[in-house]
Formats: sequence, C-alpha cells, structure tokens
Amino acid sequence: MPAKSRPRTRQPSPNLAFPDVRPDEPDGSTDARAIEVHHRLCREYGCPLGRFRDLDPLDELISALLSHRTHNRDSAQAFRTLRARFATWAEVRDASTADVEHAIAASTWPEQKAPRIQQVLRELTARCDGRLSLDFLRDLPVADARAWLESLPGVGPKTSAAVISFSTLRGKALPVDSHHHRVAARLGLIPEGMPVGPAHRVLEAQLPANWDAQQVYDNHQVIMRHGKTICTWRDPQCRRCVLLDLCPYGQARCQDRPEATHDPGQTLQ
Repeated sequence: MPAKSRPRTRQPSPNLAFPDVRPDEPDGSTDARAIEVHHRLCREYGCPLGRFRDLDPLDELISALLSHRTHNRDSAQAFRTLRARFATWAEVRDASTADVEHAIAASTWPEQKAPRIQQVLRELTARCDGRLSLDFLRDLPVADARAWLESLPGVGPKTSAAVISFSTLRGKALPVDSHHHRVAARLGLIPEGMPVGPAHRVLEAQLPANWDAQQVYDNHQVIMRHGKTICTWRDPQCRRCVLLDLCPYGQARCQDRPEATHDPGQTLQ
C-alpha cells in the first residue's frame, strides 16, 4: 500500500520507529485499520518497546507451555520453581512426573502440563541427537522454524510465535494471546468467532511485509497492553479508548445500541 501524507497534527514523535505505510484515515480495508490501530497504540504506549526477558529458545518454549490458560504471575512462578528444583532440562525429562507436577503447581492444570513438558523434552532429545537445545532454529527461515516447533506435542501458533519473538532468537513472528485476540475481535480485524489459533495467520498477514521483528513485537505488545488496561474482558473503558472511532462494538456500547449486548470479544477462544 502506498504511503500517504498525514495532517501535521497527526505526525508521530520522531523517536517512534513507525514504518512507511501511514494511511491518512482508515480506508475501510482491514489492513489499513490494522495499521492505524498500530500507529495509535504506539503513540499511546510508546514504541519501540523494550524486551521483557532474555530466555533462550528452549527456556521460552517451556515457559510458554506453562503459560497456557494461566495468569502471567502464576506461570512465571511455576517456571522459577521448576528451574530451581531441577538443574537441567535433562533432569526434568528424567524426573518422576509427580515431582515435575509438584514443581509447577503454581500453574493451572499441572497434572496435564507436567507430562506434556516431559514428552516435549523426550521428543527433542530424540530429534536432536541427544541435545536439549533449540538454538539451531536461528539458522532456519522463520516459517520453517515455526513449522518445526508446531510439530511438537502441545505446540500451536501462539507458542511457536512466542519462542521466535520473545526468546533470544528475536525473530519476526506475531504472538496472539487472549488480550490481543479480544481487541482484534471487537475491532473486526478477525472474523467473528475465529479462535486464537487461526487468528495468528490472519492478523500477521495484515501487517506490512517490510516491518522488522521489533515492529511486529511492538504490535503484539501494544495491543496486548491495551487489552489489559482499556479493552478489558468485563466493562471495557470504551469512552477512554483511542480506537473508539475504529471499533463498531465500542461505538454501540457508547450509544447504548441493542447490538452492544453482543460482545465479539467474549466468544469462545
């Protein structure tokens, strides 16, 4: 999409790393609205955003598996306890499942996650000639690295994107968590009822191909933060939202229209 000029009052501050694609106003296409959402939220939350941790790819994979349907604070506690209890991932692989389950008790469904983590570690051992490392993913194209990760048990698009983007790989991939998914659904960036898994490909395809890994990371982070602070699960603060004019659901709520009783952000994920 060609770049367009913007009114002087809408220019970003010079320290923000925005791409060249800058529509004056959303032109009705999903891609244009997705990019406008990014620009506005970057102004709101301040891009580029710093990385929140520096885990190697395997650590990030285990952390992501622990985070499924779990609050960040609880999954972080489970990960810390697991690392404190076992010196290496080989020890986790070879431990009794009960011991691993006890170590990750802070996470939800530890009785399911403990055997799954051990299964993943055993599969990695078999596939990687006995080495427990995912550092080789750095040498693969992102699409191939994600496909490799998603061939592991329990690893879907969200987990593969987290490993590529959040770990020290610092690759170009867009994770979509429940907050990101909710905001996208209310804005109409994804079809109503689309689950989180398929939403990854749809939302990533809306971003310009020339964006770098930092810009894609920022896109997830600002939408996720907006979902946590403004576009919340219950009682979203629509009147305070910088995206209100782009959001059919928010406008319906603010105008007390009947369709506001149907929240596309609360469909099953």
